[in-house]
Amino acid sequence: MELRAGRTTVHFAEHGDGAPVIVLHGAGVDHREVEACFEPSFDTAGGWRRIYPDLPGMGRTAAPDSIRSADDVLETLIDFARAVTDGQPYVLMGHSAGAYYARAMAATEPAQVRGLALVCPLLPAPGAVPEHQVVEGSGDLGDVSFRRYFVVQTPEMLERHERFVAPGAALADWSASARIGERWQLAARDESPYDGPTLIVAGRLDSTVGYEAAADLLGRYAHASLAVLDGAGHALPHEQPDVVRALVLDWLARVERAG
Repeated sequence: MELRAGRTTVHFAEHGDGAPVIVLHGAGVDHREVEACFEPSFDTAGGWRRIYPDLPGMGRTAAPDSIRSADDVLETLIDFARAVTDGQPYVLMGHSAGAYYARAMAATEPAQVRGLALVCPLLPAPGAVPEHQVVEGSGDLGDVSFRRYFVVQTPEMLERHERFVAPGAALADWSASARIGERWQLAARDESPYDGPTLIVAGRLDSTVGYEAAADLLGRYAHASLAVLDGAGHALPHEQPDVVRALVLDWLARVERAG
C-alpha cells in the first residue's frame, strides 16, 4: 500500500482492524523486520490495526533530494501518521532508529499518541556501549552483517536474518541514508512532556546503542515500564521473542486501561 506524506510517497503494510498502531523499523532495513518481530504480540490482542511503514530511503519508500535531515524524516512520518489514521490518536512503537523518531513524534504531538514503546532505542547520547560478544552459537555462521548484529548466532536466528533483515538491507538507498545521516540529530524544539503508557526495552549486550541511556529514560516518562534483557543485543526482538511479546501485551493492556 502507498500513501502520499509530505515530500514523498510512503509504502506500508497493514494488518487487522481497530485502533491504529504505527510501528517504525530501524536504519538500513524495511518494515518486514519489525513486522516479523512484533506481529506475534497481536495474536491474542484483538482490536488493533497494525501499520508498518518503510522509512524514507528504505524499503520501497523513496527519499527525494528534499529530504536531507532527520527533521525532514520526522516531518514525513508525522504527515504519514496524520494521513493513515485520518487524524485520530494512535499507538506508536519503534525499534532502534524507529524508536528515535517515535520519541520525537510523541514529544511533538503528545495528544495524538496513546502509547509509546521504545525497543533498543537510538538516542543522541548513548552512554557506554559494550563490546560485541556471542552468547550462543559458534560465531562462524552467516555473513559479517549477521555476526555483527546478533549475539545469539544459531541457525534459527540466521534464518530470521536472511528472511526479515537482509532483504530490506538490499533495498536501502545508502546514498540517501548518508545524506540524512549528516544531519541525524533532531533540531531542538518546544516539546510537551509525554505521560502516556510507555514501554522501554533494551539489550544488556547491545553493542550498537547500548542500554545505559535507555535505562536513563525511565525518569523522563511518568508511566514507563523498563526492561533490560540479558542475553540480547540490538537484535533483541529476534533473540528474546517470548519476553518481548509478554512486555508488549502488558503495555497494550495499560494503553487500553488509559483509554
